[in-house]
Amino acid sequence: MKTVGKVYLVGAGPGAEDLLTVRAARLLAAADVVFYDALVPAAIVALATRAQKIAVGKRCGAHSTAQLFINRRLIEAARQHAIVVRLKGGDPMLFGRAQEEIDALDDAGIAVEVVPGVTAAVAASAALKVSLTRRGVSRNVVFATPRVGKMERESDWIAAAALADTAVVYMGAREADALADALTRRGLAASTPVAIVENASIDDERCVVGTLGDLGRLAAALGGGPAIVVIGQVLREKLAAERLRAAKRESARTRVRRAS
Repeated sequence: MKTVGKVYLVGAGPGAEDLLTVRAARLLAAADVVFYDALVPAAIVALATRAQKIAVGKRCGAHSTAQLFINRRLIEAARQHAIVVRLKGGDPMLFGRAQEEIDALDDAGIAVEVVPGVTAAVAASAALKVSLTRRGVSRNVVFATPRVGKMERESDWIAAAALADTAVVYMGAREADALADALTRRGLAASTPVAIVENASIDDERCVVGTLGDLGRLAAALGGGPAIVVIGQVLREKLAAERLRAAKRESARTRVRRAS
């Protein structure tokens, strides 16, 4: 069957509609079909005003669409439509399983193009107002995830995270206690500064800052939204400022109690 279309793997960014790239917005407006992930906000999907919209999302702990099925649907769509958009949260090339889709499309002789998006780690850094790199403090950053798919081999990602100047862990908040334990066993001090950013870039964004020893408690205080864990000394000034604010709040509460 003759191939007539092209597939665009498009990064939807971390959530905020206005962080979408201009190229991504143009493609959505022109798309015939859009296959979108669960974490892509409805407002961004709605930009595809003329397209057929098909949910193929994957969320931790929820029903997910098999990757082989998604690959097949993309190929079929490209043989019927000119512009097929595969819309992924964040950036397609970072924990987005983009390579599997690219390889399947290449094997089928389907033209494919990748449109980058703002990844969650960068959005978390912006929310914290803390650079992931800093001269004299952090000259390298490791992006890692504890998630392992079926039939995939385990990797020693924890070793890379423990050795990094700054580590950013995707999908790690749900396993905060295990993450903290693994990193301390690899030599990180319990006093290492950490932060968790939930729902980065959108209205209910929340940032919590503490130490590696507090990571489980910090994660438990969140609301269950998509979260990024940041670990490293780039956060030391943020942690010190948070402790100072906490001390001032406690001092004010003490004065009120004494006055009453």
